[in-house]
Amino acid sequence: MDVPTPPSVEALCPQCHFPVKPEYYYCPNCGKSLREAPLSTSLGSQLWIYAFSIILPIICFIAVGYWPGIKYFKSQNSKTQQIGLIAIILMALSTIITFWLAIVWIQQTVQQSVNSLGNLGGF
Repeated sequence: MDVPTPPSVEALCPQCHFPVKPEYYYCPNCGKSLREAPLSTSLGSQLWIYAFSIILPIICFIAVGYWPGIKYFKSQNSKTQQIGLIAIILMALSTIITFWLAIVWIQQTVQQSVNSLGNLGGF
């Protein structure tokens, strides 16, 4: 004798009390977020996170709340953790390179200024 499987248990939306299925991320009636959707690991998402980490190192530190690298790193999924770790490493390297280039540029500018001042003394 086969026992029929029970239908999926429906819950109620905390906002509008509309019946929702456990796999729903949003209420289909009012749009209320029921749970957080999983982070995307698609190639496009990875490229966006990595590019954002490389191109905008200083701004990333200022806008850490909007930068997804930390959220990916704190995820429970090992693939998303790996994406987050790569993004953090890229941002750190990019920041180090940006500071190094800025220091070199400042040193060269100061040296050129000193040299031009030295040349003025030859009048």
